[in-house]
Amino acid sequence: MILKEIWQYRAMISSLVYRDLHGRYKGSVLGFLWTFINPLLQLLVYSIVFSVIMRMGIEKYGLFLFVALIPWIFLSSSIVNGSNCIIDNSNLVCKIYFPREVLPIAVVNSNFINMLYSFIIVIGAVLIYGDNHVYINWLYLPLLFIAEYVIVLGVTLIVAALTVYIRDLAHILNILVFAWQFLTPVLYPLSMVPEQYQYLFEFNPMTNIIVAYRDILFYNAAPDILVILKAFVYGVILMALGFVIFGKLKKGFAENL
Repeated sequence: MILKEIWQYRAMISSLVYRDLHGRYKGSVLGFLWTFINPLLQLLVYSIVFSVIMRMGIEKYGLFLFVALIPWIFLSSSIVNGSNCIIDNSNLVCKIYFPREVLPIAVVNSNFINMLYSFIIVIGAVLIYGDNHVYINWLYLPLLFIAEYVIVLGVTLIVAALTVYIRDLAHILNILVFAWQFLTPVLYPLSMVPEQYQYLFEFNPMTNIIVAYRDILFYNAAPDILVILKAFVYGVILMALGFVIFGKLKKGFAENL
């Protein structure tokens, strides 16, 4: 079984994650601090655009955006970086045996760790700028972390496998992920979507994730259990689909690298 085999190669995954985290900012002056600086700079840009220039009319818009932006960066970084993970490690793929799923899993794990570090800043911002903290609701956060992880892993497995055969996909993904962000209630509340189109957002696996994060951290409310359940259903479907597609396509990786 592939999951059992992947578990046997967990040391390799850990090594790849360490290599990525250690080498990501190697040689830079600020080093690992860029883990926090990058999302903060994105937050600054979006906050200026949507609260000063294109006014959203949402009180504490910076915090409203921040609690959704960090989870989104995890997804976008994993997909974009993961799309080339097989190609970038072609020497390993062509020379030694290991379950190829290890490579996209390592990319997702690395970005997941980055997200958890960034959540230190998120929690700090919520404590400073948020109101009426209901800490019991924060117990839902681990469930959201898991649900988002399996969604991201499923999508990353698919794009990593397809990019080996369709090299242009790596370039197109930047545009697709950018468009996906605007089709997900990251920069705006779901209530702003016209009612006749809201049903379309139900097909977006990230909608429930973002809504639940915002309920917990911005609105200080317990998330709808149905919303979390939907997120897990999407996650299981996408992860299963990812492993199936990756499993079928990995047989031809060596010949196409």
